[in-house]
Order: sequence, then structure tokens, then C-alpha cells
Amino acid sequence: MELIEIISLIVILIFSAAFHEYMHGFMADRLGDPTARLAGRLTLNPIPHLDFFGSLLLPFLLIISGAGFVFGWAKPVPYNPYNLKDPKYGSAKVALAGPMANFILAFGLALAWRFIPIETEGFNYFMQMAIFINLLLMVFNLLPIPPLDGSKILATFLPPDMAQRYLSFSRYGFFFILIFIFFAFQLILPIVYILFNLLTWGMF
Repeated sequence: MELIEIISLIVILIFSAAFHEYMHGFMADRLGDPTARLAGRLTLNPIPHLDFFGSLLLPFLLIISGAGFVFGWAKPVPYNPYNLKDPKYGSAKVALAGPMANFILAFGLALAWRFIPIETEGFNYFMQMAIFINLLLMVFNLLPIPPLDGSKILATFLPPDMAQRYLSFSRYGFFFILIFIFFAFQLILPIVYILFNLLTWGMF
């Protein structure tokens, strides 16, 4: 893989993950919690959202190792669920906002790709990767692995005691996520490919 392609993939990932985290903060702010805004995280500037390992080192290692996929994350946006106007479903709405942001971005990019009259190999590669990475971020974050967004959505519908025990596994989340990435990541790729083909139907 050429250097320009490596840089492009990492840039796409950084901006996509930053938009994901911004929308968590935006939804929390709309629901009454100003924590992200007061912490300076309610911004589309990717720099405050960068996580050295998740945003830079891990994607770079995956690319140069020939893993066949690129993945990473940004720093989670802080929020206080006790400030939310909707105490029952507020946390689920905040959690869902991130993955839905990536889907909206993927959908918007697919529309732009369809109507922008540019037919160069570099442009097509960039658009494909941008759409694919956003769909990958959406699907991955919807997994019910604490502390991913899917776990917070699922916890909303569990009895309080069970939800608390379930979410307590978030302290081990980093290890769970790494284990999944290196040993089970291929399981979600068919879903991502199906969504990618639906959004880009007729472009190939």
C-alpha cells in the first residue's frame, strides 16, 4: 500500500471517529447535559477527540501489517446521564447518535459519489474507503460489548441491577475490544459489505 493511501485511510478514520464522538456530545447537550460542551468536546475539530492508540497507532499497525482492514476510535466524549431530560431512554439516545452519525455520513458520501462527475482512480478509492470505514464504525459500535454503544443501548432495556452488572464489565472493555478485533473481526465484515453494496448499488 502506498504512503498516500495509508495517510488517506488514517485521515478518513480520524474525521469519521471524531464526527461519531461529536454527535454523542451533541445529542447529550440537546437532552440537557452540557458536559461535553463544557469540556470543549462539542466540536468537529478532530484534534480534541484524538486518542493516540485508537486514532493513530492501531490504524497504522493494522495497515502496515496487511490485516486486510483498518479500524480505530477516538476518545469517548464525556457525559453525565443524570443530567439528561429523558432518564429512561436518554442514555440509549446518546449512544445511538454516534453510530447513526456514521451511517448518515456514509449515506451522504454515497449520494455525493453518485452525482459528483469525477471519474479518477484516486477519487473512487477515497470515496469507497470513506463509505466503508463509516459503515464499519457504525456496525462495530453497535456490538453489545461494554463499553461500546451497543452495550449502552441494550442496558437501557435491562432491569437496573442487571444493567449495572453488565456495564461494570466496561472496566475490561479495552481487552474485550482488542480480543474481538484480532480474533472475531471477520464476523461483522459481511454485514458491512452488504450495507456498502446497498449504498453504492450501480456504481461499479
